[in-house]
Amino acid sequence: MSQSIDIPKIDTLAQELANIQQTGAKRIALLGSRHVPITHQHLIEMMSYALVLGGNRLITSGATGTNSAAIKGAMKADPNLLTVILPQSLDRQPRESQEQLQQVMHLVENPANDGLSLAEASATCNQEIISRCQQLICFAFHDSNTLMQTCHEAEEQRKVVTLFYFD
Repeated sequence: MSQSIDIPKIDTLAQELANIQQTGAKRIALLGSRHVPITHQHLIEMMSYALVLGGNRLITSGATGTNSAAIKGAMKADPNLLTVILPQSLDRQPRESQEQLQQVMHLVENPANDGLSLAEASATCNQEIISRCQQLICFAFHDSNTLMQTCHEAEEQRKVVTLFYFD
């Protein structure tokens, strides 16, 4: 009996091994749900702080919850290693986010998406974010459709994906 070899699985394992062996800084995307308990936000903030303190570049979006916590941690460690890509213009972001986002040195706005729904603009923004990273860390609920689709797309692009569920 011959065994079939799953080439995509081998490619993914090879990519994961290469990332583990890489000693230099990485470009890490950190995305997640807007609806996050405060205790989880503190953990995400500490994780992003540690990742940036370790010399990694952090890429995220500008929403409340997970992304806001990631921004807060990265800003404490080294604001120059943080890039925030917004799904739409800065003025389309929630008021509670705008003050924090105005402090970000590397802020990318997408005013061309202002006419789209937030879900459509977020999906487009997440595609841009994963195209720029080597690894994706995602915090989601099982029914977070946009985030689950982003994780699937990242896996298809042979990115290392670490997915944490809140539920």
